[in-house]
Amino acid sequence: MDIIDRKLINLVQNGLPIESRPFLALAEELSITEREVIERLEALKKHGYIRRIGGIFDSKKLGYVSTLCAISVPKGKVEEVSKIINSYEEVTHNYIREHHYNMWFTLIASSKERIDTIIEDIKLKTSINELLNLPSIKLFKIKATFDVTGR
Repeated sequence: MDIIDRKLINLVQNGLPIESRPFLALAEELSITEREVIERLEALKKHGYIRRIGGIFDSKKLGYVSTLCAISVPKGKVEEVSKIINSYEEVTHNYIREHHYNMWFTLIASSKERIDTIIEDIKLKTSINELLNLPSIKLFKIKATFDVTGR
């Protein structure tokens, strides 16, 4: 990763310009071509420096309900259970943790009833009843950005 890649990461983690050609705007700021911005972003994603580029929406304002779940998965079933959980389009994140509840995932759905249905379905499909449903009581939104240029 060179200095242009690092500057590009700094720019995109704060959001893409809202215009018809956002990569061109980034290119102009970096004094490179639009094609080079796209190629660099593809390479950074391929090598794992960037996980995703996309919008962040306020799901609550859009009428959705969300929750954090934790499930205790036997070590030999982690991959199988992960595939089951990740099969739901309402799952936005899924992480392994060093804890009795070793798999944590988030759900965003159109209703509390839909979340309850998914949770019950996961319990049924995985044969694991030790699943915590942890809806937020108070929302704290933290934005984390990192200066990767070394300044």
